[in-house]
Amino acid sequence: MRERIKTFKEFYPYYLSQHNKKVTRIFHFAATFLVFAVIIYVLQSGKERFLWYIPIFGWGISAFSHYVFEKNKPTSFTNPLFTLIADFKMFFELLTGKLKFYE
Repeated sequence: MRERIKTFKEFYPYYLSQHNKKVTRIFHFAATFLVFAVIIYVLQSGKERFLWYIPIFGWGISAFSHYVFEKNKPTSFTNPLFTLIADFKMFFELLTGKLKFYE
C-alpha cells in the first residue's frame, strides 16, 4: 500500500483502485449480497450454525477474484477494518448506481 493511510477518506480511493476490473466488482457485489442473505436467513430461522458461511462468502469469494482476475492481494491483509467498511460502501454504491461495475 502507498504511504501509511490514516483515514477512511484516504483509504477508499485506494480500495477502489484495487477493484478496477468489472469481474472483481461483480464478485465483491455477489459476495456481499450473500453475506446479507446469510444474516437474514439466520435472523429468520434462528439457525446460527450458518453464520460460519459469512467469512467464506464475504472473504473467500472476494479474495478469489483478487488472485484470479485482479492479480493483486486483497486490501484486507493491510487494513481489515477499512476494507470491511469499504466493501459495504462499494456494495451500496454499486446497488444505487453511484458507482459503476466498470470504470
